[in-house]
Amino acid sequence: MPYSDVSYADDLDDIRAAAAGNRLAQSALVTRHMPRVYNLAYRMVSDAALAEDITQEAFLRAWKVLPDWEPRAQFSTWLHRVTLNLCRDHFRKKREQVMDELPERTDPGLRPDERLDQSQRAGWIMSAINTLPDRQREALVLCALDGHTNIAAAEIMGVSVEAMESLLARGRRKLKTLLQDNERETGT
Repeated sequence: MPYSDVSYADDLDDIRAAAAGNRLAQSALVTRHMPRVYNLAYRMVSDAALAEDITQEAFLRAWKVLPDWEPRAQFSTWLHRVTLNLCRDHFRKKREQVMDELPERTDPGLRPDERLDQSQRAGWIMSAINTLPDRQREALVLCALDGHTNIAAAEIMGVSVEAMESLLARGRRKLKTLLQDNERETGT
Protein backbone atom coordinates (compact mmCIF):
# COMPACT_ATOMS: atom_id res chain seq x y z
CA MET A 1 0.00 0.00 0.00
CA PRO A 2 1.50 3.39 -0.95
CA TYR A 3 2.51 5.63 1.92
CA SER A 4 -0.10 8.28 1.10
CA ASP A 5 -2.93 5.68 1.20
CA VAL A 6 -2.22 4.70 4.78
CA SER A 7 -4.87 5.89 7.14
CA TYR A 8 -4.24 7.20 10.60
CA ALA A 9 -6.40 4.33 11.90
CA ASP A 10 -4.15 1.76 10.17
CA ASP A 11 -1.14 3.16 12.00
CA LEU A 12 -2.98 3.17 15.33
CA ASP A 13 -4.07 -0.45 14.88
CA ASP A 14 -0.53 -1.51 13.99
CA ILE A 15 0.93 0.51 16.87
CA ARG A 16 -1.35 -1.22 19.38
CA ALA A 17 -0.59 -4.66 17.94
CA ALA A 18 3.16 -3.98 17.71
CA ALA A 19 3.22 -2.74 21.31
CA ALA A 20 1.66 -6.07 22.30
CA GLY A 21 4.51 -7.89 20.52
CA ASN A 22 2.83 -8.70 17.21
CA ARG A 23 5.73 -9.14 14.76
CA LEU A 24 3.52 -8.70 11.69
CA ALA A 25 2.34 -5.31 12.95
CA GLN A 26 5.94 -4.31 13.69
CA SER A 27 6.94 -5.38 10.20
CA ALA A 28 4.01 -3.44 8.70
CA LEU A 29 5.11 -0.24 10.49
CA VAL A 30 8.71 -0.66 9.32
CA THR A 31 7.67 -1.48 5.75
CA ARG A 32 5.33 1.50 5.66
CA HIS A 33 7.60 4.13 7.21
CA MET A 34 11.23 3.07 6.70
CA PRO A 35 11.71 4.31 3.12
CA ARG A 36 10.68 7.87 3.95
CA VAL A 37 12.57 7.91 7.25
CA TYR A 38 15.72 6.67 5.49
CA ASN A 39 15.29 9.21 2.67
CA LEU A 40 14.98 12.06 5.16
CA ALA A 41 18.07 10.90 7.04
CA TYR A 42 20.05 10.40 3.83
CA ARG A 43 19.11 13.80 2.46
CA MET A 44 20.13 15.44 5.70
CA VAL A 45 23.47 13.65 6.24
CA SER A 46 24.45 12.65 2.65
CA ASP A 47 25.89 9.35 3.84
CA ALA A 48 24.12 6.04 3.21
CA ALA A 49 25.64 4.13 6.14
CA LEU A 50 24.97 6.96 8.57
CA ALA A 51 21.42 7.32 7.24
CA GLU A 52 20.88 3.60 7.89
CA ASP A 53 22.16 4.01 11.45
CA ILE A 54 19.88 7.00 12.04
CA THR A 55 16.90 5.11 10.59
CA GLN A 56 17.62 2.14 12.83
CA GLU A 57 17.94 4.39 15.88
CA ALA A 58 14.65 6.14 15.02
CA PHE A 59 12.84 2.80 14.92
CA LEU A 60 14.51 1.63 18.13
CA ARG A 61 13.19 4.74 19.83
CA ALA A 62 9.76 4.08 18.32
CA TRP A 63 9.66 0.55 19.71
CA LYS A 64 10.48 1.90 23.17
CA VAL A 65 7.54 4.31 23.17
CA LEU A 66 4.93 2.11 21.46
CA PRO A 67 3.53 0.67 24.72
CA ASP A 68 2.86 4.21 25.99
CA TRP A 69 1.95 5.75 22.61
CA GLU A 70 -0.61 8.52 22.83
CA PRO A 71 -1.80 9.73 19.42
CA ARG A 72 -1.16 13.46 19.85
CA ALA A 73 0.36 13.48 16.37
CA GLN A 74 0.49 11.04 13.50
CA PHE A 75 3.05 8.31 14.04
CA SER A 76 4.77 9.24 10.77
CA THR A 77 5.10 12.88 11.84
CA TRP A 78 6.53 11.85 15.21
CA LEU A 79 8.94 9.40 13.57
CA HIS A 80 10.15 12.06 11.11
CA ARG A 81 10.70 14.47 14.00
CA VAL A 82 12.77 11.85 15.84
CA THR A 83 14.78 11.29 12.64
CA LEU A 84 15.35 15.01 12.16
CA ASN A 85 16.47 15.35 15.79
CA LEU A 86 18.91 12.46 15.34
CA CYS A 87 20.32 14.24 12.27
CA ARG A 88 20.64 17.45 14.28
CA ASP A 89 22.48 15.53 17.01
CA HIS A 90 24.87 14.16 14.38
CA PHE A 91 25.64 17.67 13.10
CA ARG A 92 26.13 19.01 16.63
CA LYS A 93 28.71 16.28 17.27
CA LYS A 94 30.36 16.85 13.90
CA ARG A 95 30.69 20.67 14.07
CA GLU A 96 34.45 20.46 14.55
CA GLN A 97 34.95 18.22 11.50
CA VAL A 98 34.43 20.09 8.24
CA MET A 99 34.05 18.01 5.10
CA ASP A 100 36.18 19.33 2.25
CA GLU A 101 33.94 17.92 -0.44
CA LEU A 102 30.89 15.71 -0.76
CA PRO A 103 31.33 12.09 -1.75
CA GLU A 104 30.78 11.61 -5.46
CA ARG A 105 27.55 9.87 -6.43
CA THR A 106 27.31 8.00 -9.70
CA ASP A 107 24.53 6.75 -11.92
CA PRO A 108 25.63 3.64 -13.84
CA GLY A 109 23.01 4.32 -16.52
CA LEU A 110 24.67 7.49 -17.77
CA ARG A 111 27.66 8.01 -20.04
CA PRO A 112 30.81 9.04 -18.17
CA ASP A 113 30.63 12.67 -19.37
CA GLU A 114 26.94 12.91 -18.43
CA ARG A 115 27.68 11.29 -15.09
CA LEU A 116 30.45 13.82 -14.44
CA ASP A 117 28.18 16.77 -15.31
CA GLN A 118 25.34 15.40 -13.21
CA SER A 119 27.65 14.59 -10.32
CA GLN A 120 29.17 18.07 -10.40
CA ARG A 121 25.75 19.73 -10.49
CA ALA A 122 24.47 17.52 -7.68
CA GLY A 123 27.64 18.21 -5.70
CA TRP A 124 27.26 21.97 -6.17
CA ILE A 125 23.62 21.86 -5.17
CA MET A 126 24.24 19.69 -2.09
CA SER A 127 27.26 21.80 -1.14
CA ALA A 128 25.12 24.91 -1.44
CA ILE A 129 22.31 23.34 0.59
CA ASN A 130 24.81 22.27 3.25
CA THR A 131 26.06 25.88 3.63
CA LEU A 132 22.57 27.15 4.45
CA PRO A 133 21.74 27.86 8.08
CA ASP A 134 20.53 24.67 9.81
CA ARG A 135 16.84 25.57 9.99
CA GLN A 136 16.69 26.69 6.35
CA ARG A 137 18.47 23.49 5.25
CA GLU A 138 16.07 21.36 7.29
CA ALA A 139 13.03 23.15 5.83
CA LEU A 140 14.29 22.70 2.24
CA VAL A 141 15.16 19.04 2.74
CA LEU A 142 11.79 18.26 4.32
CA CYS A 143 9.68 20.11 1.74
CA ALA A 144 11.66 20.20 -1.50
CA LEU A 145 13.54 16.92 -1.31
CA ASP A 146 11.46 14.73 1.00
CA GLY A 147 8.06 15.90 -0.28
CA HIS A 148 6.44 16.93 2.99
CA THR A 149 3.77 19.62 2.94
CA ASN A 150 4.59 22.88 4.70
CA ILE A 151 2.14 21.91 7.44
CA ALA A 152 3.74 18.50 8.04
CA ALA A 153 7.27 19.91 7.87
CA ALA A 154 6.33 22.67 10.33
CA GLU A 155 5.02 20.06 12.74
CA ILE A 156 8.15 17.93 12.33
CA MET A 157 10.40 20.93 13.01
CA GLY A 158 8.20 22.24 15.82
CA VAL A 159 7.56 25.64 14.20
CA SER A 160 4.49 27.45 12.91
CA VAL A 161 3.46 27.14 9.27
CA GLU A 162 4.28 30.83 8.80
CA ALA A 163 7.77 30.26 10.21
CA MET A 164 8.19 27.27 7.87
CA GLU A 165 7.19 29.36 4.86
CA SER A 166 9.63 32.06 5.93
CA LEU A 167 12.44 29.52 6.34
CA LEU A 168 11.68 28.08 2.90
CA ALA A 169 11.60 31.50 1.24
CA ARG A 170 14.89 32.58 2.82
CA GLY A 171 16.50 29.22 2.09
CA ARG A 172 15.42 29.27 -1.56
CA ARG A 173 16.65 32.84 -2.05
CA LYS A 174 20.00 32.02 -0.46
CA LEU A 175 20.30 28.78 -2.45
CA LYS A 176 19.52 30.60 -5.70
CA THR A 177 22.17 33.23 -4.94
CA LEU A 178 24.76 30.57 -4.08
CA LEU A 179 24.06 28.62 -7.27
CA GLN A 180 24.18 31.77 -9.42
CA ASP A 181 27.50 32.75 -7.84
CA ASN A 182 28.83 29.26 -8.58
CA GLU A 183 27.70 29.52 -12.22
CA ARG A 184 29.49 32.87 -12.60
CA GLU A 185 32.66 31.45 -11.06
CA THR A 186 32.71 28.27 -13.10
CA GLY A 187 31.13 29.58 -16.28
CA THR A 188 28.59 26.71 -16.44
